[in-house]
Amino acid sequence: MTNDVLKRLEARSIAKQSEFIGNIASRLGRVGKTDSKPKHPFKGAPAFWNEFDLPLEERVSLFSDNWGKAGGHVVRHGSMEEAKAWIAAKANELGAKLVLRQNQPELNALAIEAELPEARVVVWDEAPKSDRLAVAAGADIGLIVVDHAVAYTGSLVAKSSARKGRSVSLLPTALFAIVPLDRLKTRLGEVLRPLDATPREQLPAGVHFISGPSRSADIENDLTIGVHGPGVVYAILVG
Repeated sequence: MTNDVLKRLEARSIAKQSEFIGNIASRLGRVGKTDSKPKHPFKGAPAFWNEFDLPLEERVSLFSDNWGKAGGHVVRHGSMEEAKAWIAAKANELGAKLVLRQNQPELNALAIEAELPEARVVVWDEAPKSDRLAVAAGADIGLIVVDHAVAYTGSLVAKSSARKGRSVSLLPTALFAIVPLDRLKTRLGEVLRPLDATPREQLPAGVHFISGPSRSADIENDLTIGVHGPGVVYAILVG
């Protein structure tokens, strides 16, 4: 087949495409394909949304509603001491034998170990490196303090580092996530914008968005909870 024939076939194909697209555009009352690029006068969220913020109690209500719709549980306490008592009582109720927690100042000060004499409490980066994943996979409860929570998406945000392993929130049977209310944001942009402005060398190892218990529906479209991670998740609001 000569080049001339190929060029004629290509031109005919392009003409048919243009005719097809033009027909659709005319039916929709739109201009067909042109050589000029379409204008994009807006970029990102509109100004009113960037300035939008809810009062604290409305944030709490909205987060609780969205988190609950995703299958999570919410409890609220006025102080970390109240939260500690609740965590200990719930861990005993669940019969937890192994609790894995992050190495975080708030959890170090909480001293949950003293409240769980029947359970083994392991700090993430104090376990031997070769054993950490196995410990996380065998843990009954993973305990973390989140970096942020977002009301409009009903999600928790946890950054990972050498001292804060992501497996603590991903592998145990249940996740207990403490949410200080001064970290509860209205919009996701309040979390993402500071990250976007952070120099690359200062970014965390990972940023994890948690929106309820682990769920999978890829096997015969049958929704199953807890296959790839915690099947029970508690957001413990403090403040």
